Amino acid sequence: MLTNPQRRLLLRIARESIASVFDGRRPPRDYELDEDLKRPSGVFVTLNSRDGELRGCIGSIQPIAPLHEAVSSSAIHAAFHDPRFPPLMADELPSTHIEISVMGPIEPVENLDEIVVGRDGLIVRRGGNAGLLLPQVATDHGWDRDTFLSHTCIKAGLPPTAWRSGGCRIERFAAEVFSEQDVDSAAT
Repeated sequence: MLTNPQRRLLLRIARESIASVFDGRRPPRDYELDEDLKRPSGVFVTLNSRDGELRGCIGSIQPIAPLHEAVSSSAIHAAFHDPRFPPLMADELPSTHIEISVMGPIEPVENLDEIVVGRDGLIVRRGGNAGLLLPQVATDHGWDRDTFLSHTCIKAGLPPTAWRSGGCRIERFAAEVFSEQDVDSAAT
């Protein structure tokens, strides 16, 4: 688990990385980082508008870069390269809410009863298709396990019932999820 100061710093890195693109400069790299923030980690950065609408979400499930670098890169990609949305505009940034999901290890699901909605994120793979939904997606929408599996299949470009018919590899993972609102309220 990350401490609140570590979480605050990662959120600051995400916001300042996005702002640096608007300013035409490289993302800042002069942060004081402890070993936790330097360890490789998978991470997703989610951007939401002021009214809670998804504005971008990009990341990596694999720990291919140090956590602080993965946050910076994912924030920039979520803001400007999520193909589902137009690039973020500079006047949107102040009202954009940033959420970070630090990925835990990925485990195969042997028995569907292992899946705990609210704790687990899901990955469904079949053939060349793969879909991932973060743990908070199911709780945000009030989904049960079966609905969560169906929506993960849809995300993979598969029929919603593909998880029932076999041939799918289902994996789960935990994620440490926090947002600016979380760390701000923890500080008060």
